Amino acid sequence: MKLSRRAKRMKRHYKRMDQSGGLNLVSLMDIFTILVFFLMVNSSDVKVLQQDKSIELPISSAKEQPKENLVITISGNNVLVQGRTVASTLTINSDGLLAGLKEELEYQGKKMSSNREITDGYPATLVADKSTPYKVLKSIMATCTDANFTRISLAVSKKAGSEKIQSKDV
Repeated sequence: MKLSRRAKRMKRHYKRMDQSGGLNLVSLMDIFTILVFFLMVNSSDVKVLQQDKSIELPISSAKEQPKENLVITISGNNVLVQGRTVASTLTINSDGLLAGLKEELEYQGKKMSSNREITDGYPATLVADKSTPYKVLKSIMATCTDANFTRISLAVSKKAGSEKIQSKDV
């Protein structure tokens, strides 16, 4: 039996539509899902403090990772809390305290106490250049303890190659 033009066209059309797709995306989606979960799990291990390029941290061989808390940065003559300038190191009063820093720390302490119960003082991390004078560091730490920020950590750079491999003869 001879097919009409319309029948031939419909046969070609259905033959074209009957073929399966050429690209299977299921395995590709599985790979990307695994990759996303891997990146999400491993991204929480890295702790990076925001710091200026002008600040060179001292070197340390400590193995314990710092905890996330309030960051106080000393950049030149400015004292910054969480990246905001609050005082100048030139305005240390006779008690050895910085008034602007104390006000900001008391404000931050009130915010922290509303979130959780603090009994032994608030934590803070002090980021300063290794050439910062001790007098300035001492006055900032005194201001912190006066505002109940008693758990002060100093930010340092990890010493390269600090992990030594020890072997014992058995």
